[in-house]
Amino acid sequence: MKFIIAWLVGMGYLVAPAFSQSDVSTTTDPPQNSPQSESKRILGIIPNYRTSPSLRNYKPLTAGEKFKLASQDSFDRGTVALALLFGGEGQLTNANRSFGQGAAGFARYFGASYGDFVIGDYMTEAIFPTLLHQDPRYFRRGTGSGWSRIGYSIEQIFWTHRDSGGTQFNFSEVIGNSAAAAISTAYYADSRTAADAASKLGVQLGVDMASNVLKEFWPDLQRKLKRQHPRTQVPTNGA
Repeated sequence: MKFIIAWLVGMGYLVAPAFSQSDVSTTTDPPQNSPQSESKRILGIIPNYRTSPSLRNYKPLTAGEKFKLASQDSFDRGTVALALLFGGEGQLTNANRSFGQGAAGFARYFGASYGDFVIGDYMTEAIFPTLLHQDPRYFRRGTGSGWSRIGYSIEQIFWTHRDSGGTQFNFSEVIGNSAAAAISTAYYADSRTAADAASKLGVQLGVDMASNVLKEFWPDLQRKLKRQHPRTQVPTNGA
């Protein structure tokens, strides 16, 4: 799991410096990527349902919409793929000896990894945001230098928007992930100490930070890829 986490974090923090001030929009208003046209998976695997292109014309989510976001993230094929990767890496490193090896052991590793994702998604995107009236979405900044946008995306982990307007400490992210880490001790027999739970919380917050960085720069990365690999025009018969 440590290798995959390091890869995700590394991707998040290595992508941003590649975009200089000249690579991004310097206008007052961020690019208005419509949610329908924007890819719902970053790098083809990381779910991207709860990213909003900007705060302009802000409208809060209903409780039902928050649970819908959590469901989309939890049951996306990308989440299943990530759980398979995390489960496989965990079995390869024998991270939880009680799970065992072989097909049965892999099933336990996969089930635990997928459970981590689903519980975390519902805690941080639906349950606590509904109870605390906080918005679980990531609001893209889209302008400024690469490093200033990195700082903004990291800040979103600890500072979020209230449904009624304004901002406050992101209790949903921190308490939600804390609750998910505590629940996970029920099925991780080898990791049930307070130190283990604190370590899981720190790892999850780090992964979420990297995810925010990727969400911030994903449209820029897509544009760069399109410029490097333009579509070829197929001539018609009459040409």
